[in-house]
Amino acid sequence: MINQFRNLNPINLLILFAYTFFLRMAIFAELPAQLNFEFLESYTKFFIQIPVQGFFSPAANVFFAGIIVYVQAVLFNRVINNHGLLNKPGFLPALMYVTGASLFMPFLVLSPTLICNFLLIWMMDKFLKIGKSPNAIMIMFDIGMIIALGTLIYFPFIVMLVMIWLTLLLYRSFDWREWVSGLVGFLTIFFFVGVFYYWNDSLSMFYKIWLPLGNKFPSVFKINYNDYLVLVPVLVMMVLAVLQLRENFFRSFISTRKAFQMLFFMFMVSIVSFYTKPDFRLYHFLLCVPPGAVLLAYYFSNAKKRWFYESLFLILVFAIQYFLFV
Repeated sequence: MINQFRNLNPINLLILFAYTFFLRMAIFAELPAQLNFEFLESYTKFFIQIPVQGFFSPAANVFFAGIIVYVQAVLFNRVINNHGLLNKPGFLPALMYVTGASLFMPFLVLSPTLICNFLLIWMMDKFLKIGKSPNAIMIMFDIGMIIALGTLIYFPFIVMLVMIWLTLLLYRSFDWREWVSGLVGFLTIFFFVGVFYYWNDSLSMFYKIWLPLGNKFPSVFKINYNDYLVLVPVLVMMVLAVLQLRENFFRSFISTRKAFQMLFFMFMVSIVSFYTKPDFRLYHFLLCVPPGAVLLAYYFSNAKKRWFYESLFLILVFAIQYFLFV
Protein backbone atom coordinates (compact mmCIF):
# COMPACT_ATOMS: atom_id res chain seq x y z
CA MET A 1 0.00 0.00 0.00
CA ILE A 2 2.74 2.46 0.97
CA ASN A 3 4.83 1.62 -2.08
CA GLN A 4 1.81 2.15 -4.30
CA PHE A 5 1.16 5.62 -2.89
CA ARG A 6 4.77 6.73 -3.20
CA ASN A 7 4.08 7.43 -6.86
CA LEU A 8 1.85 9.98 -8.60
CA ASN A 9 -0.27 7.32 -10.26
CA PRO A 10 -3.83 8.52 -11.08
CA ILE A 11 -5.20 5.10 -10.12
CA ASN A 12 -4.28 6.01 -6.54
CA LEU A 13 -7.18 8.46 -6.49
CA LEU A 14 -9.61 5.55 -6.91
CA ILE A 15 -7.78 3.42 -4.35
CA LEU A 16 -7.79 6.37 -1.92
CA PHE A 17 -11.55 6.83 -2.37
CA ALA A 18 -12.18 3.16 -1.63
CA TYR A 19 -9.78 3.29 1.33
CA THR A 20 -11.61 6.33 2.77
CA PHE A 21 -14.88 4.41 2.99
CA PHE A 22 -13.19 1.16 3.99
CA LEU A 23 -12.11 2.90 7.20
CA ARG A 24 -15.74 3.91 7.78
CA MET A 25 -17.17 0.39 7.68
CA ALA A 26 -17.52 0.28 11.46
CA ILE A 27 -19.81 3.28 11.72
CA PHE A 28 -21.81 2.25 8.64
CA ALA A 29 -22.28 -1.20 10.20
CA GLU A 30 -23.84 0.30 13.32
CA LEU A 31 -25.19 3.77 12.57
CA PRO A 32 -26.38 5.84 15.54
CA ALA A 33 -30.09 6.61 15.64
CA GLN A 34 -29.31 10.32 15.35
CA LEU A 35 -26.28 12.46 14.54
CA ASN A 36 -26.47 16.17 15.25
CA PHE A 37 -24.38 18.50 13.12
CA GLU A 38 -23.78 22.10 14.14
CA PHE A 39 -20.98 23.83 12.29
CA LEU A 40 -21.47 27.43 13.41
CA GLU A 41 -20.87 28.91 16.84
CA SER A 42 -23.90 30.32 18.68
CA TYR A 43 -22.62 33.88 18.26
CA THR A 44 -22.48 33.31 14.49
CA LYS A 45 -26.02 31.91 14.37
CA PHE A 46 -27.16 35.20 15.83
CA PHE A 47 -26.79 36.79 12.38
CA ILE A 48 -26.47 33.76 10.05
CA GLN A 49 -29.32 31.27 10.05
CA ILE A 50 -28.46 28.02 8.24
CA PRO A 51 -30.88 25.20 9.12
CA VAL A 52 -28.68 22.10 9.22
CA GLN A 53 -30.00 20.52 12.42
CA GLY A 54 -31.69 17.27 11.40
CA PHE A 55 -31.06 18.01 7.71
CA PHE A 56 -28.87 14.91 7.22
CA SER A 57 -29.79 11.36 8.10
CA PRO A 58 -27.05 9.47 9.99
CA ALA A 59 -26.03 7.60 6.82
CA ALA A 60 -25.87 10.84 4.81
CA ASN A 61 -23.91 12.51 7.61
CA VAL A 62 -21.21 9.82 7.57
CA PHE A 63 -21.19 9.65 3.76
CA PHE A 64 -20.68 13.39 3.28
CA ALA A 65 -18.06 13.42 6.04
CA GLY A 66 -16.17 10.76 4.05
CA ILE A 67 -16.48 12.81 0.84
CA ILE A 68 -15.16 15.90 2.64
CA VAL A 69 -12.19 13.97 4.06
CA TYR A 70 -11.39 12.62 0.58
CA VAL A 71 -11.54 16.09 -1.02
CA GLN A 72 -9.41 17.55 1.78
CA ALA A 73 -6.87 14.74 1.35
CA VAL A 74 -6.50 15.51 -2.37
CA LEU A 75 -6.12 19.26 -1.70
CA PHE A 76 -3.69 18.59 1.12
CA ASN A 77 -1.66 16.27 -1.11
CA ARG A 78 -1.42 18.98 -3.75
CA VAL A 79 -0.19 21.56 -1.23
CA ILE A 80 2.53 19.28 0.17
CA ASN A 81 3.71 18.24 -3.30
CA ASN A 82 3.72 21.82 -4.61
CA HIS A 83 6.02 22.89 -1.78
CA GLY A 84 8.32 19.87 -2.13
CA LEU A 85 8.29 18.76 1.50
CA LEU A 86 8.88 15.10 0.58
CA ASN A 87 11.61 13.41 -1.44
CA LYS A 88 9.41 13.16 -4.50
CA PRO A 89 5.75 13.88 -5.36
CA GLY A 90 3.31 11.12 -4.51
CA PHE A 91 0.03 10.38 -2.78
CA LEU A 92 1.50 9.56 0.64
CA PRO A 93 0.27 12.84 2.22
CA ALA A 94 -3.29 12.06 1.08
CA LEU A 95 -3.04 8.50 2.39
CA MET A 96 -1.79 9.69 5.80
CA TYR A 97 -4.44 12.40 5.95
CA VAL A 98 -7.28 9.94 5.36
CA THR A 99 -5.76 7.55 7.92
CA GLY A 100 -5.36 10.26 10.56
CA ALA A 101 -8.88 11.55 9.93
CA SER A 102 -10.28 8.08 10.68
CA LEU A 103 -8.60 7.31 14.01
CA PHE A 104 -11.62 7.84 16.26
CA MET A 105 -15.37 7.48 15.86
CA PRO A 106 -16.03 11.25 16.35
CA PHE A 107 -13.69 11.91 13.42
CA LEU A 108 -16.00 9.99 11.07
CA VAL A 109 -18.99 12.33 11.23
CA LEU A 110 -19.62 15.91 10.18
CA SER A 111 -18.19 18.36 12.70
CA PRO A 112 -17.08 22.01 12.81
CA THR A 113 -13.41 20.99 12.97
CA LEU A 114 -13.83 18.92 9.82
CA ILE A 115 -15.05 22.06 8.03
CA CYS A 116 -12.22 24.11 9.59
CA ASN A 117 -9.64 21.74 8.13
CA PHE A 118 -10.35 23.26 4.70
CA LEU A 119 -9.23 26.59 6.16
CA LEU A 120 -6.26 24.99 7.93
CA ILE A 121 -4.98 23.44 4.69
CA TRP A 122 -5.43 26.81 2.97
CA MET A 123 -3.45 28.46 5.79
CA MET A 124 -0.67 25.89 5.47
CA ASP A 125 -0.34 26.70 1.79
CA LYS A 126 -0.06 30.42 2.53
CA PHE A 127 2.39 29.92 5.40
CA LEU A 128 4.64 27.84 3.14
CA LYS A 129 4.66 30.66 0.57
CA ILE A 130 5.97 33.24 3.04
CA GLY A 131 9.64 32.32 2.61
CA LYS A 132 9.38 32.74 -1.17
CA SER A 133 7.54 36.06 -1.09
CA PRO A 134 9.37 39.41 -1.04
CA ASN A 135 6.52 40.96 0.93
CA ALA A 136 4.29 39.02 3.35
CA ILE A 137 1.89 41.80 4.39
CA MET A 138 -1.00 40.71 2.17
CA ILE A 139 -0.41 37.03 2.87
CA MET A 140 -0.61 37.72 6.62
CA PHE A 141 -3.74 39.83 6.11
CA ASP A 142 -5.39 36.99 4.19
CA ILE A 143 -4.40 34.47 6.87
CA GLY A 144 -5.90 36.72 9.55
CA MET A 145 -9.21 36.75 7.66
CA ILE A 146 -9.09 32.96 7.25
CA ILE A 147 -8.59 32.55 11.01
CA ALA A 148 -11.54 34.88 11.63
CA LEU A 149 -13.76 32.76 9.36
CA GLY A 150 -12.61 29.63 11.19
CA THR A 151 -13.43 31.28 14.52
CA LEU A 152 -17.01 31.89 13.32
CA ILE A 153 -17.26 28.14 12.72
CA TYR A 154 -15.33 26.86 15.75
CA PHE A 155 -14.08 29.23 18.45
CA PRO A 156 -10.79 27.45 19.39
CA PHE A 157 -9.60 28.19 15.85
CA ILE A 158 -8.83 31.70 17.15
CA VAL A 159 -5.68 30.34 18.82
CA MET A 160 -4.23 29.92 15.31
CA LEU A 161 -3.48 33.66 15.50
CA VAL A 162 -0.37 32.61 17.43
CA MET A 163 0.79 30.80 14.29
CA ILE A 164 1.01 34.11 12.43
CA TRP A 165 3.76 35.40 14.71
CA LEU A 166 5.49 32.04 15.17
CA THR A 167 5.72 31.65 11.40
CA LEU A 168 7.02 35.18 10.94
CA LEU A 169 9.72 34.45 13.53
CA LEU A 170 10.78 31.41 11.52
CA TYR A 171 10.65 32.86 8.02
CA ARG A 172 11.08 36.65 8.14
CA SER A 173 13.19 39.38 9.65
CA PHE A 174 11.14 41.70 11.83
CA ASP A 175 8.77 44.08 10.02
CA TRP A 176 6.06 45.55 12.23
CA ARG A 177 3.64 45.88 9.29
CA GLU A 178 3.76 42.11 8.68
CA TRP A 179 3.23 41.43 12.38
CA VAL A 180 0.22 43.75 12.51
CA SER A 181 -1.38 42.87 9.15
CA GLY A 182 -2.56 39.41 10.26
CA LEU A 183 -4.30 40.86 13.30
CA VAL A 184 -5.85 43.58 11.13
CA GLY A 185 -7.22 40.91 8.77
CA PHE A 186 -8.74 39.08 11.73
CA LEU A 187 -10.27 42.24 13.20
CA THR A 188 -11.67 43.28 9.81
CA ILE A 189 -14.09 40.33 9.86
CA PHE A 190 -15.03 40.78 13.50
CA PHE A 191 -15.48 44.54 13.05
CA PHE A 192 -18.49 43.80 10.85
CA VAL A 193 -19.69 41.16 13.31
CA GLY A 194 -19.46 43.76 16.10
CA VAL A 195 -21.35 46.32 14.02
CA PHE A 196 -24.17 43.82 13.52
CA TYR A 197 -24.35 43.19 17.27
CA TYR A 198 -24.36 46.96 17.85
CA TRP A 199 -27.25 47.46 15.44
CA ASN A 200 -29.19 44.85 17.37
CA ASP A 201 -28.37 46.38 20.80
CA SER A 202 -26.45 43.24 21.77
CA LEU A 203 -22.92 44.49 22.46
CA SER A 204 -22.93 42.63 25.79
CA MET A 205 -23.34 39.37 23.83
CA PHE A 206 -20.46 40.37 21.56
CA TYR A 207 -18.27 40.88 24.63
CA LYS A 208 -19.10 37.37 25.88
CA ILE A 209 -17.66 35.85 22.70
CA TRP A 210 -14.13 36.47 23.99
CA LEU A 211 -14.56 35.23 27.56
CA PRO A 212 -13.34 31.65 26.84
CA LEU A 213 -9.89 33.09 26.10
CA GLY A 214 -9.58 33.67 29.84
CA ASN A 215 -10.22 30.02 30.71
CA LYS A 216 -7.59 28.39 32.88
CA PHE A 217 -5.66 25.60 31.25
CA PRO A 218 -6.77 22.37 32.99
CA SER A 219 -4.25 20.85 35.38
CA VAL A 220 -6.09 17.52 35.77
CA PHE A 221 -7.17 15.31 32.88
CA LYS A 222 -9.59 12.41 33.06
CA ILE A 223 -8.40 9.98 30.43
CA ASN A 224 -9.68 6.52 29.61
CA TYR A 225 -6.48 5.05 28.21
CA ASN A 226 -8.30 2.17 26.50
CA ASP A 227 -9.91 4.69 24.16
CA TYR A 228 -6.51 5.85 22.95
CA LEU A 229 -4.67 2.56 22.42
CA VAL A 230 -5.07 3.10 18.68
CA LEU A 231 -2.54 5.92 19.03
CA VAL A 232 0.25 3.51 20.01
CA PRO A 233 1.23 2.63 16.39
CA VAL A 234 0.82 6.33 15.47
CA LEU A 235 3.23 7.34 18.24
CA VAL A 236 5.73 4.71 17.06
CA MET A 237 5.54 6.16 13.54
CA MET A 238 5.91 9.70 14.87
CA VAL A 239 9.04 8.75 16.82
CA LEU A 240 10.52 7.05 13.74
CA ALA A 241 9.61 10.10 11.66
CA VAL A 242 11.33 12.45 14.11
CA LEU A 243 14.44 10.27 14.07
CA GLN A 244 14.39 10.23 10.27
CA LEU A 245 13.87 13.99 10.16
CA ARG A 246 16.73 14.53 12.61
CA GLU A 247 19.03 12.41 10.47
CA ASN A 248 18.23 14.42 7.33
CA PHE A 249 17.60 17.76 8.99
CA PHE A 250 20.80 19.60 8.08
CA ARG A 251 20.97 17.95 4.66
CA SER A 252 17.59 19.43 3.73
CA PHE A 253 16.93 22.81 2.18
CA ILE A 254 16.52 25.61 4.71
CA SER A 255 12.95 26.15 3.51
CA THR A 256 12.12 22.49 4.21
CA ARG A 257 13.58 22.70 7.72
CA LYS A 258 11.58 25.80 8.49
CA ALA A 259 8.44 24.20 7.04
CA PHE A 260 8.67 21.23 9.41
CA GLN A 261 9.32 23.54 12.36
CA MET A 262 6.23 25.56 11.41
CA LEU A 263 4.14 22.38 11.12
CA PHE A 264 5.35 21.23 14.55
CA PHE A 265 4.17 24.51 16.08
CA MET A 266 0.85 24.17 14.26
CA PHE A 267 0.42 20.67 15.66
CA MET A 268 1.08 21.89 19.22
CA VAL A 269 -1.19 24.94 18.88
CA SER A 270 -3.98 22.69 17.57
CA ILE A 271 -3.68 20.51 20.66
CA VAL A 272 -3.57 23.22 23.33
CA SER A 273 -6.40 25.28 21.80
CA PHE A 274 -8.98 22.88 23.29
CA TYR A 275 -8.88 24.83 26.57
CA THR A 276 -10.95 27.63 25.01
CA LYS A 277 -13.91 25.27 24.62
CA PRO A 278 -15.30 24.20 28.02
CA ASP A 279 -17.43 21.47 26.42
CA PHE A 280 -14.87 20.43 23.81
CA ARG A 281 -15.23 17.01 22.20
CA LEU A 282 -12.77 14.54 20.78
CA TYR A 283 -13.35 15.78 17.22
CA HIS A 284 -11.36 18.89 18.24
CA PHE A 285 -8.16 16.96 17.54
CA LEU A 286 -9.02 16.68 13.85
CA LEU A 287 -7.15 20.00 13.67
CA CYS A 288 -3.95 18.04 14.44
CA VAL A 289 -4.37 15.78 11.41
CA PRO A 290 -2.93 18.02 8.63
CA PRO A 291 0.42 18.84 10.34
CA GLY A 292 0.67 15.32 11.78
CA ALA A 293 0.01 13.72 8.39
CA VAL A 294 2.99 15.56 6.87
CA LEU A 295 5.34 14.05 9.44
CA LEU A 296 3.98 10.53 8.88
CA ALA A 297 4.24 10.96 5.11
CA TYR A 298 7.83 12.11 5.54
CA TYR A 299 8.71 8.92 7.39
CA PHE A 300 7.09 6.61 4.84
CA SER A 301 8.65 8.47 1.91
CA ASN A 302 12.12 7.94 3.43
CA ALA A 303 11.73 4.47 4.97
CA LYS A 304 13.99 1.86 3.39
CA LYS A 305 12.89 -1.58 4.61
CA ARG A 306 9.70 -2.35 2.75
CA TRP A 307 8.64 -5.31 4.88
CA PHE A 308 8.90 -3.12 7.99
CA TYR A 309 7.07 0.03 6.85
CA GLU A 310 4.34 -1.93 5.05
CA SER A 311 3.80 -4.09 8.15
CA LEU A 312 3.74 -1.03 10.40
CA PHE A 313 1.09 0.61 8.25
CA LEU A 314 -1.02 -2.56 8.16
CA ILE A 315 -0.83 -2.76 11.97
CA LEU A 316 -2.14 0.82 12.15
CA VAL A 317 -5.03 0.09 9.77
CA PHE A 318 -5.90 -3.09 11.68
CA ALA A 319 -5.78 -1.19 15.00
CA ILE A 320 -8.09 1.53 13.65
CA GLN A 321 -10.63 -1.00 12.41
CA TYR A 322 -10.43 -3.10 15.57
CA PHE A 323 -10.99 -0.22 17.97
CA LEU A 324 -13.73 1.30 15.80
CA PHE A 325 -15.64 -1.98 15.80
CA VAL A 326 -14.93 -2.83 19.45
